[in-house]
Amino acid sequence: MTINEIANRLVELCRKGDFETAQKELYAQDVISIEPYETPNFEKETKGLPAILEKGKKFEGMVDTMHKLEVSEPLIGTSAFACTMRMDMTMKDKQRYDMTEVCAYVVKDGKIVSEQFFI
Repeated sequence: MTINEIANRLVELCRKGDFETAQKELYAQDVISIEPYETPNFEKETKGLPAILEKGKKFEGMVDTMHKLEVSEPLIGTSAFACTMRMDMTMKDKQRYDMTEVCAYVVKDGKIVSEQFFI
């Protein structure tokens, strides 16, 4: 897949909330995920597709209601692309968060090899 195809497919799947399909389809096995900072629930860095899939399941398990999920059109470079993602959600602990983050992805050999999130 080209970087344009990867970026557009990722945005398409994320808009549906189908993060797991996006990861299984588009991510390299040795992908790295970098959060803005470490939290009690998540490490700053997660390495490898199996660990990233588990992180996604853990996050989904913490969400009670997703009120809104918006993903921008991607900005595409030669080997990287970025988009914004807004999630308005109520967590199972009843706290509500409305956050927008910049999501940056690096592509190599037709797969996403890194993702990094900025808030």
